Amino acid sequence: MDLNLIVLSIPIFFFLIGVELIYDRISNRKLYRLNDSLANISCGITEQLSGVFAKVFTIAAYDLIYQNFRLMDIPATWYWWLFAFIGVDFFYYWAHRMSHEVNLFWAGHVVHHQSEEYNLSVALRQGAFQKVFTFYFYFPLALLGFSTEWFLSISAINLLYQFWIHTETIKRMPVFNFVFNTPSHHRVHHGRNPKYIDKNHGGTFIIWDRLFGTFQEEEEQPVYGITKPLNTFNPIYAQVAHFFALGKDLRKLRKPGEIFSLLFRKPGWHPERLGGTKSVPEVDKGSYHKYEVEVSNRINIYIFFQYLLSLVITAIFLFTMSGMAQSLKLGLTVWIFFSVGSLGLLSDGRDLGKNLEWLRAVLTIGFGAWCYFSRADLLITSLVLISGLSSIVWFPVVKSSYEWIKSRV
Repeated sequence: MDLNLIVLSIPIFFFLIGVELIYDRISNRKLYRLNDSLANISCGITEQLSGVFAKVFTIAAYDLIYQNFRLMDIPATWYWWLFAFIGVDFFYYWAHRMSHEVNLFWAGHVVHHQSEEYNLSVALRQGAFQKVFTFYFYFPLALLGFSTEWFLSISAINLLYQFWIHTETIKRMPVFNFVFNTPSHHRVHHGRNPKYIDKNHGGTFIIWDRLFGTFQEEEEQPVYGITKPLNTFNPIYAQVAHFFALGKDLRKLRKPGEIFSLLFRKPGWHPERLGGTKSVPEVDKGSYHKYEVEVSNRINIYIFFQYLLSLVITAIFLFTMSGMAQSLKLGLTVWIFFSVGSLGLLSDGRDLGKNLEWLRAVLTIGFGAWCYFSRADLLITSLVLISGLSSIVWFPVVKSSYEWIKSRV
């Protein structure tokens, strides 16, 4: 049920992004950058695709507890459903809060905070590993007797609610904002200013933050992103960057206690001999610049076209995957991951991206041929082949005028 709700909402997501984009162009507020927005959407693509396989364990674990250990059978009434909705949001608050306050859990959630912009495309930027660290927070609901179907549908509604709050176009919402999460509250949550760090964790309701001491009113304009910027538009690296940072830090540690503290204390913790916990620095707005790479218009058009094909293929995959063979599911997942990763490197202006794109073009044609002879969905097969053939024909023309990094700030 949750997958259907999220997937069925995809056209609405992109319609609203389009509306905000038109408003942005008319008002000249410059809320969107193509490379950043495509990276955001690509992170959402990788999260959805990984979720196809992860849910076999995460949802199955919830259902196992519900089927075998529930304390009561809850009737299907509106007031029990409302109680379940409040319960899901309550445990979401704690799962979300711990994703900020536990370094290992932060590895799954940090992806959502990496963008230095704040617009509706950021709502789609999700961590592929987040569910691995947070799914068990909801087990009390299964133990009480709330069915798996209710949990999935309510979790999806909770997530859908949070889409619209990722915008700068809506200002304050008096009265409503005392109980419910709003764009103003969530802008604080995405700020990297020290006063905004680890605040406003609520999903639908902001009341949990008010009750448990994590509420912060929006005051000055937030500076968005993380304290150590990612500095890449590659969505694959974005999903694993914090794991690499953890590995680098772990190699410096000597004692089991230090290892445990690094993993389960707040991000930034280090033993005293390595300088102690790192404080969150103030943002110098005079010297701060967003990560940016300028490439030619031709390469941007090429990237956008190939991203669009990948997005459409992903949407069709998510709508029709229930009838697909496992081999095709795995093949499409690998191809999409490879495609958005290669295109992300092109957005960074990296030579590796240029070389990988040649390889992707050849492999895409081969994958499309495999899809055809395996009698895969004709529309997916056609789009994969179009992607590969257009790369072979179009990319040499694009490459001839490729302007490598003009500026990287």
